[in-house]
Amino acid sequence: MSVGHYENFPVASLLLPRALRHPVHVIYRFARSADDFADEGNDPPETRLRNLGEFQANLVLISKGENPQNPLFEDLARIVRAHGLPLQLFSDLLGAFSQDVVKNRYADFAELLDYCRRSANPVGRLLLHLFHRSNPEACELSDRICSALQLINFWQDVGIDYAQRNRVYLPQDDMCRFGVTEDHLREQRCDRPFQDLMRFQVERARRMMLEGAPLGRILPGRVSLEIRTTMQGGLRVLEKLEHANFDMFGNRPSLKWLDWPIVLSRALTS
Repeated sequence: MSVGHYENFPVASLLLPRALRHPVHVIYRFARSADDFADEGNDPPETRLRNLGEFQANLVLISKGENPQNPLFEDLARIVRAHGLPLQLFSDLLGAFSQDVVKNRYADFAELLDYCRRSANPVGRLLLHLFHRSNPEACELSDRICSALQLINFWQDVGIDYAQRNRVYLPQDDMCRFGVTEDHLREQRCDRPFQDLMRFQVERARRMMLEGAPLGRILPGRVSLEIRTTMQGGLRVLEKLEHANFDMFGNRPSLKWLDWPIVLSRALTS
């Protein structure tokens, strides 16, 4: 899931137990703030990396038992200590955001999945620690869901990422195999080869999401409903991509208020 675009992930929603809403909100603030350093504004790369380095320095202070002089990291230190959250997962997020500053093309799907491992999967694992369900099986299922959510965010933002950030998350080898070039992105050309490429990517993301679905049956009560709602939100975006014939250039698919009754109904029955 893209931590910079949490529309597919109802952060700190009312579905979560009250005691978990604050720590989830702090995790979101950390991820969103760091992601903004990588993506927002007009700062040069060296400034973005320096800002991310300051975030990492604050994590080091927390690891030493010290209290950072920063409201966000004061809150982060409290939830890390209260819930035993692994600091490495926060460091992994920073590594992904730093990569976004310097890398804008991906050779193949394996390379893209390695990025998802650091950009999205840590968030799911942090939540599992909050839920006291961080066993290997749950972590593996969570990784499938989080990587799928990240991919879904990439596919709905193909046009935006290219036009605004000169980033192409579509694997280069897949583009070549389907006969798609960056001319398609520059010209916003949604022809048959592009549609075939996007259909392939959408099906792969859907398959990954469904592979993670058993997590919703492992987790208890309202936490389970939160996860199932998150999954159904991502799957709904994929449906909207398909209904638009994979043309995200003219009308980026996203969840509107009319979609939420559908998402919640599917979550309750999944």
